[in-house]
Amino acid sequence: MGSRKVSTSWQGKNVTVAGLGVSGIPAARVLHGLGAHVTVVNDGDDERSRAQAEQLEAEGITVRLGDARGGAAMGRSPLPEGTELVVTTPGWQPDKPLFAAAAKAGVEVWGDVELAWRLRGPDAAPWLAVTGTNGKTTTVRMLASILQAAGLRTAAVGNIGVSLLDAVLGEERYDVLAVELSSYQLHWAPSLRAHSAAVLNLAPDHLDWHGSMQAYAADKGRIYEGNQVACVYNVEDKATEELVREADVEEGCRAIGFTLGTPGPSQLGIVDDLLVDRAFVENRQKQAQELAQISDVTPPAPHNIANALAAAALARAFGVEPKAVRDGLRAFRPDAHRIEHVEEVAGVQYIDDSKATNTHAAQASLAAYDPIVWIAGGLAKGATFDELVSKSAKRLRGVVLIGADRALIREALARHAPEVPVVDLDRTDTGAMPAAVQEAARLAQPGDTVLLAPACASMDMFANYNKRGEAFADAVRALAAERA
Repeated sequence: MGSRKVSTSWQGKNVTVAGLGVSGIPAARVLHGLGAHVTVVNDGDDERSRAQAEQLEAEGITVRLGDARGGAAMGRSPLPEGTELVVTTPGWQPDKPLFAAAAKAGVEVWGDVELAWRLRGPDAAPWLAVTGTNGKTTTVRMLASILQAAGLRTAAVGNIGVSLLDAVLGEERYDVLAVELSSYQLHWAPSLRAHSAAVLNLAPDHLDWHGSMQAYAADKGRIYEGNQVACVYNVEDKATEELVREADVEEGCRAIGFTLGTPGPSQLGIVDDLLVDRAFVENRQKQAQELAQISDVTPPAPHNIANALAAAALARAFGVEPKAVRDGLRAFRPDAHRIEHVEEVAGVQYIDDSKATNTHAAQASLAAYDPIVWIAGGLAKGATFDELVSKSAKRLRGVVLIGADRALIREALARHAPEVPVVDLDRTDTGAMPAAVQEAARLAQPGDTVLLAPACASMDMFANYNKRGEAFADAVRALAAERA
């Protein structure tokens, strides 16, 4: 963690940390190191949790396991006695008994992001923050690449890369941080005030956690509160602009749009094959500044161009020169399983977008190709598929369905694309992927794209979307070897 000095007001403070795991354990250790009396409460009481608890208790941190119902079964309050502050991990839903007890007792609840924000030193690096239903990680990594190209000391932090607590407490000094924030994290970050922030898009997601689309959008919108320089929004997604309108920002903070069309004043957009800036130029009514070419963005799919424009807008808000935007975008390479070109076999392109785990992400992926043989299915997480299918129907050569909830997609296809051939693989085993690739190859014609964009989560068949993408890539390479 490093040894940067932090206020000693934590000495002797009774803090409850809700949840073990990737953010709960570091938070507990940091708070304990600052002199707080820390109690960790955790729903699970499995072997892994017990091992983690044993390690923390050896360090002097109290751990209560099996508090899924607030310890009621053991006759104890969900809120440990004497608690003065609760720090929660993002996964804990707001309706937990612990939070109700904290509210009743007048005890504040912070998330790990709020804790990191409060622990920043007086010379702390400003935050350029990004949220949205899809594209957060890519945009933040693009932004970090642009900032690095400008010669700035930076890191991609938050949901990715360096942990926020490490970033604010470690020895490394940063000029600026590129911060990815989820709706869960923003829900518990009341005092966060970014230099500039972007909401990339809004579509139904995590509604079981937030309770409603309205609550989900409101939590996303928290990222704009108190912004100093720019609130970046998606011109094509009016809901993001509405969040800017509702935000309470510092005087002089500007609304900056990004669009795949020709930009108006105070917007970034596309002219011919160029990414251009009409926001951070001297005469934005009449002038536009070239930033990069579309070919500088990898891959140049429409939604990825939108990500690049959002990253560029945040970088320009921080004063980065146009050349660094171009150089940063050229240097950037996306993570695996995000519209990743696997191979061309018999004139057919095979694209792995296993990361498209919801309908909004799949729609963006499907919009990038034509014609398509689509491999889809998995765990729907309560999603419906009518809008996705109706918007994409004309692009579809054929569809191969796998996974537990494939029937929902099959029914939507019957309603909105009845003429499209559908292969329904009645399988949820990992061996279904080679079969799906073989069926897709049978349906495809030279010039087509076989696209894995499942629109569903992977856990019915695979450990995660990475494993699903790897299975697809392995099957495609096996197909290529077979036809060589």
